[in-house]
Amino acid sequence: MSLIRRQTPATSADVFRQFDRMFDDWMRALPLRAWDPPSMRAPEEVIKVDEYRENGDLVIKAEVPGIDPDKDLSLTVANGMLDLRAERRIAEDTEDKGYHRHELRYGTFARRLPLPDGVDPSTVVASYKDGILTVRVPMPETATGEEPTTVAIEKG
Repeated sequence: MSLIRRQTPATSADVFRQFDRMFDDWMRALPLRAWDPPSMRAPEEVIKVDEYRENGDLVIKAEVPGIDPDKDLSLTVANGMLDLRAERRIAEDTEDKGYHRHELRYGTFARRLPLPDGVDPSTVVASYKDGILTVRVPMPETATGEEPTTVAIEKG
């Protein structure tokens, strides 16, 4: 006698969640490129980030180990986008070391992230420690807006 184990059928919500997760993973794996022709630019690796809210701020933590933040890291805010760029350079004396394996990634790393509407670029602050860039973006006050105006409808 054999035992057959049945799995509970997945709901459509589970299937959509799995699809969303696969799509997000796929999008994260794509290199970001500027609008320049591909032949003019080297491929860029995507900087991995965590993004969350804390004490009224949007906090973005980016993984950029093995760089000198003073020389190799650029952070700009323009047109509602946060642009992170880093470059990890290979040491010039690598030919003399006789590598058996060379798997560390070098080159340009980048990530563009949309910011909430109304963010003041002058309030964005960043710090770098132990290979992690932390960017704090104070969230703008939500506009209360005006009360709706009732428009009279004429008959006739």
